[in-house]
Amino acid sequence: MRRAQITRKTAETDIRVTIALDGGGHYDNRTGVGFFDHMLDQLARHSLIDLQVRCEGDTHIDDHHTVEDVGIALGQALGAALGDKTGIRRYGACLLPMDDALVRAALDLSGRAHLVWNVAMPTAKIGSFDTELVREFFQAFAANGGITLHVDALHGINSHHITEAAFKAVARALREAVETDPRKADAIPSTKGAL
Repeated sequence: MRRAQITRKTAETDIRVTIALDGGGHYDNRTGVGFFDHMLDQLARHSLIDLQVRCEGDTHIDDHHTVEDVGIALGQALGAALGDKTGIRRYGACLLPMDDALVRAALDLSGRAHLVWNVAMPTAKIGSFDTELVREFFQAFAANGGITLHVDALHGINSHHITEAAFKAVARALREAVETDPRKADAIPSTKGAL
C-alpha cells in the first residue's frame, strides 16, 4: 500500500498525519477543532484515503495555526505516499452538489503547486470556526502536496454547505487522481518522464 506518516512540530503545533492511499476511507482525526475534524473526515471518506490526524495546537489563541499546519503536513504526507507517481491517473475533477451549494474541484498532481480559489463564504463563522481558514487549509495542502488545485463555488447560500461541498469535491477529485491507471500502471503520466 502507498502509505506515509509525517510529523511536524513547531512552537505552535505538534502534528502527526498518517495516510494510506489505497485504503477504504477510514478516518480518525483529532485536531481540537471540531468542525475541522468533521471536514477531514469527509476528505478521507470521499477520497477513500485512510487518514489519521493528531494535532495539539495553540487553539487558545485561535484555530489558524492548527488548520494551516495540518494542511502543510497532509500535503507532505500525500507527496511522500505518491512517491515518483508511477501509474497514477494524475488528474481528477468533481462537480458536487450539497443542498444549496454546488462546488467544482479540479486538480493535477503535477508537482507544481497552485491554488485558484473562487469560493465566497456568506458568513465569517461556522459556529466558532473562521470560514477564511478553509482557503488557508487548501492553500497549505496544495503548496506542500505539489498540487494544482482549482475550487469554484458555483452556488451556495449556507457557509457550512459550501465548505462541506468543497471538501467533498476535492476528495472525489483526489480519489480519481491518485488511483492507478490500469492502462499505464508502469508509467509516469507525463511526456517529461517525471512529475
